[in-house]
Amino acid sequence: MVEARITVNGTEAPISPAAPHTTALDFLRERGLTGTKEGCAEGECGACSVLVARPGVNKPTDWVAVNACLIPAAALDGQEVVTAEGLATGGAPGAFSALHPVQEEMALRGGSQCGYCTPGFVCSMASEYYRPDRCAHPEPADGALEGADAEHGPNGFDLHALSGNLCRCTGYRPIRDAAFAVGEPTDEDPLAQRREQAPPAPVATEYTRDDSTFLRRDTLAETLELLRERPDAVVVAGSTDWGVEVNIRARRAHCVIAIDRLPEMRELRVEADSIEIGAALTLTEIERRLDGEVPLLADLFPQFASRLIRNGATLGGNLGTGSPIGDSPPVLLALEASVVLTDADGEREVPLADYFTGYRQSVRRPGELIRAVRVPRPLAPVTAFHKIAKRRFDDISSVAVAFALDIEDGVVRKARIGLGGVAATPIRALATEAALEGEPWSPSTVEAAARVLRGEGTPMDDHRASSLYRSAMLGQSLLKLHAQTPEAAKS
Repeated sequence: MVEARITVNGTEAPISPAAPHTTALDFLRERGLTGTKEGCAEGECGACSVLVARPGVNKPTDWVAVNACLIPAAALDGQEVVTAEGLATGGAPGAFSALHPVQEEMALRGGSQCGYCTPGFVCSMASEYYRPDRCAHPEPADGALEGADAEHGPNGFDLHALSGNLCRCTGYRPIRDAAFAVGEPTDEDPLAQRREQAPPAPVATEYTRDDSTFLRRDTLAETLELLRERPDAVVVAGSTDWGVEVNIRARRAHCVIAIDRLPEMRELRVEADSIEIGAALTLTEIERRLDGEVPLLADLFPQFASRLIRNGATLGGNLGTGSPIGDSPPVLLALEASVVLTDADGEREVPLADYFTGYRQSVRRPGELIRAVRVPRPLAPVTAFHKIAKRRFDDISSVAVAFALDIEDGVVRKARIGLGGVAATPIRALATEAALEGEPWSPSTVEAAARVLRGEGTPMDDHRASSLYRSAMLGQSLLKLHAQTPEAAKS
């Protein structure tokens, strides 16, 4: 097995002597790259943001911003990383020459004060700067930055790229000004040129230190055999959940198995009767590859954590944790999705409605992986995802409700409603579905069904919301859907 190494700012660096649980953040700081900082150690502040060369959607390679505080350094074996220090040199070793365009705009427009968060903002901004499908839009007639959409600049910059970055002292206006002022990469820009070449190929990894091992195999079959031998191993993809356990709760694992780069788990197939989404595709990859093909998923993605998290998080991971407040399960329940489970003995398909068996428990057996999520077609024409949380973005939901309705000639022919945050598991609102089906999509029907919806689940009191509030929001979400789709009653 070849020694585990990471290419950092153009120079190869051995991962050794770092422990298998050592984060990329700590690995980089030990190498003197102290622009990468720890603010929260759980992926909420973005001070640790770095760029990683990943398979692209519109070009061979995308420069993807990720939270270095969550990813084990061993998970980056064979990959290319660029830090804030490497941007000025185009990700290549050598003497400092000039500021990167993103750094220059941040400096000119006062986007940095204490500077603690600045390198993370710069890396997240650079990821958006190099996004291949970013394109300029005409400025608003009055010249105001807000224009018709305050979250997208005239240069096509999507401010959601910075939703995972926190600044405590500068104020976000000058940072937004800098983001909206950056131009297009030049033809001579080395990081722009790098997008035209394939990213590093996945490499098998076997990295052991102090009785702890990080493993990655080349194929799914090899990985499943490994899981048969090590059913107690921790399985990771983006490490957005496990990284928090390591940092905040000091959890350690004797064996960690990475599945994020297995080609068999990174396929996306759109067919006449179904859409199959590989469980190891990141949410950002799914969002950009589907490009609105599944409107309910398109509603979900902007509300799922931050772009930094979505650049690593996967549907397989979100379902695998079994959390009752995960954002994707309600949506997938409304879509009548199923999970494709696989182990060394074969494969089986389980409806998601039958997958969860208890708090963070499921029918998944030891040694079994979620290979894919399968969504049947045709899709319901009336859909919505309502996430009730204390912040508009980048927050944990108090209640999540997903709707998928077939309404024909003003009558609800079929209703599927997924709920999160109101029971020990994500659930279907079966009683409410029955109250809607066969009834006119009218105020009286919806008001009666909303009363039923308020009684679904077993909501509890906690620091995010009371049980009464959660129940009230369930009913209100259906009333909101009706208010937003009155034309459905006339279809």
